[in-house]
Amino acid sequence: MRIIIAGDGEVGLYLAQELSKEDHNITMIVPNEELVKSAESHSDVMAVVGDSTLVSVLKRVDVKKADLLISCLHEERINILTAALGKKMGSLKTIARINTLEYLSDDNRKMFEDLGIDHLICPEDVAANEVVDLLRQTAATETFDFSKGKLSLFLLRLEKNAPVLNKTLDQIAKEFVHLHFRAVAIHRNRETIIPKGNDKFLENDLAYVITKPQGINDLLKLSGKEKISIHNLMLLGGGRVGRTVARRLENSMNIKLIEKDRERAIQLANSLGNCLIIHGDARDIQLLEDEDISGMDAFVALTDNSETNILACLHAKKFGVPRSIALVENIDYIDISQNIGIDTIVCKKLSTASNIIRFTMDSEITSIKCLSAINAQVLELVTGPHSPITKYPIRKLKFPAGAIIGGIVRGSESFIAVGDFQIEVGDKVVVFSLPESIHEVDELFH
Repeated sequence: MRIIIAGDGEVGLYLAQELSKEDHNITMIVPNEELVKSAESHSDVMAVVGDSTLVSVLKRVDVKKADLLISCLHEERINILTAALGKKMGSLKTIARINTLEYLSDDNRKMFEDLGIDHLICPEDVAANEVVDLLRQTAATETFDFSKGKLSLFLLRLEKNAPVLNKTLDQIAKEFVHLHFRAVAIHRNRETIIPKGNDKFLENDLAYVITKPQGINDLLKLSGKEKISIHNLMLLGGGRVGRTVARRLENSMNIKLIEKDRERAIQLANSLGNCLIIHGDARDIQLLEDEDISGMDAFVALTDNSETNILACLHAKKFGVPRSIALVENIDYIDISQNIGIDTIVCKKLSTASNIIRFTMDSEITSIKCLSAINAQVLELVTGPHSPITKYPIRKLKFPAGAIIGGIVRGSESFIAVGDFQIEVGDKVVVFSLPESIHEVDELFH
């Protein structure tokens, strides 16, 4: 695929890096020479310096032959204009990163489609949705629904009290005949394992599991997890993500939102009627004590500074807060953060990539999730009339070594994948895949 990415920061560079691994032909448009060096040193891409809203620059990168144009600069007006011009000049698909949430309404989406923009992506909105989902499903480190919850992905850290410890998958299957879930990956000591029947679960493993709704309670029981009822929530940071989370939860939880900037705190107080807005610095331990941090059920740090978010969550854990979530944009910090006691990490970069990568594949993809803790994806793919995946039962398929089928949605029913299951045309199939296997998976469904 020929892909053009207009970017001026980490989102564009990360997308270029990830997509170049999948053998796409990537060209970046960047505003200065310094970003050219960053792009070319971290990924196999060609970078061009210029203004992506200029027709001459779009001609220089041969936009008329592009399969996909992604504009993800910080300024949304530039992204909208770049995508609209790119479509008019011949790009098959265009995606624009935006910051204004009202653009995502159905009426406004239609207006942008008429301008030639196929898809709008708002990283802050995606990150806020993830936080809200995690606060509603409190036992999981990471969670994602497929086909409106007919199947779900859970990431669970196995504590020392988990009943599955030191048992193989085969042993667990014999003890619990009617399991409604399946482990699709185990992350241990920075290594990701696609589990087989004789693989054991060990303490501190990160287990990725696909489950049906009726399997959630058994899953949590076997992993030693308990749901936490969240009534009292403390939020740090009133930027776009924090404000969106507060607005969506203010009528169902008691929320205290701490904002360092006085002017922004006043704006939040005027726009959020059911939240207590506190002007202060969450690094001030006395302030946290005064605001009863030890009485909170959850603490969520959503400032623009990854280090501040990590430290604030560690403070919250010291005060005994059961659930902590940190917004972390430096990918190098993600593994460290999860190993020092923070319950969950949310990364806008990875969330944005999840929404964009599906446009680079030939198969029909209804959902895709780039995982935070490891470099892998979970996809929901639709089987076409001639998909090779429908020719044999699962056990007889030549499935890539770095991928595994977790479950299948057929109409209103969902199924956990077992060896003798026959996938049919029109099924939605949930697949866990490491990056090196994603193309082979795509070919089986296309």
